[in-house]
Amino acid sequence: MHDNTSMIEVKLTCKDLAAAVDFYTETLGFRVDTIFPADAPRITILSGFGIKASLIREASRPDAQADVPVDDQIINVTQIDEGSFGVGRARMQYRDLLPGRFGGRLIASHIRIPRGGPVPDSVHHHNVGFQMIFCINGWVRVVYEDQGQPIVMERGDCVLQPPHIRHQVLECSDMMEVVEIACPAEHETFIDHEMQLPTSILRPDRDFRGQHFVFHEAKNASWTHSDCHGFEYCDTGIGEAAGGTASALVIRATGKSKEIRLSHNIQIRFLFILGGTATLESEKQYRLRAWDACTIPPGNTEELRDISTDFEYLEVTLLTQ
Repeated sequence: MHDNTSMIEVKLTCKDLAAAVDFYTETLGFRVDTIFPADAPRITILSGFGIKASLIREASRPDAQADVPVDDQIINVTQIDEGSFGVGRARMQYRDLLPGRFGGRLIASHIRIPRGGPVPDSVHHHNVGFQMIFCINGWVRVVYEDQGQPIVMERGDCVLQPPHIRHQVLECSDMMEVVEIACPAEHETFIDHEMQLPTSILRPDRDFRGQHFVFHEAKNASWTHSDCHGFEYCDTGIGEAAGGTASALVIRATGKSKEIRLSHNIQIRFLFILGGTATLESEKQYRLRAWDACTIPPGNTEELRDISTDFEYLEVTLLTQ
């Protein structure tokens, strides 16, 4: 029924892509093969009965990203009271943390599932160069190819998802929320209809296109005093596992802290505020608080000042392409 050897290919436009996909899968018996992109799907490719159908969402207005001027040298700040959540892959809700997306090189999303329970997800993989997930609220149970039994991610936990590692989101708590950072900004999600997880083979050190899977648990974190007075940091291990193309640290104040200079030359630096407050000094002044985000391009020098004693943030740095 789903043999792809000699399929008729058709392309169809629709105003409501989610409703069209539901009709093709639930009523007609097609299966989903590819979704693009995950945060706001525009194309879903399905197959069945000798037909490969590409459902393309009809744009009612120009792409929202086209409204955002792209300047790789401008700092981007997204605050929690700005923007809204849209529906993405597997009915997950996405908030864009990086309008403009550095010319398509990077996406950062705040993803949530308001109502807990089983998640309508399939075994899938992503065509990415880098992808990490950091849990900021609740818990989520996920299973990964060759990594054993499902893991439960809780607040402060994170994973590096190497390119094309098969995985599946199984269930979650109410108001489960994560931050996802990935390169490139738009990438395909492929459904694997053959693989069942967990796999029978355990290969925790498996190489996935030069990267390795990492599961960092906050409860086992090791903290090191920072060169910046009044701060300490935890290395998630993502830098080593990603082959040096990216790194991820959790940084927090240990008391009364001085300002932090955020300067660098070759990397994009992404900050997501986990708690407390601080003032970001740039061309404009921003008061940052929990679940705000800022992205700093290479060559810029900004400062964090007026830092509260409970200030904590996730810092992800990525080499520019």
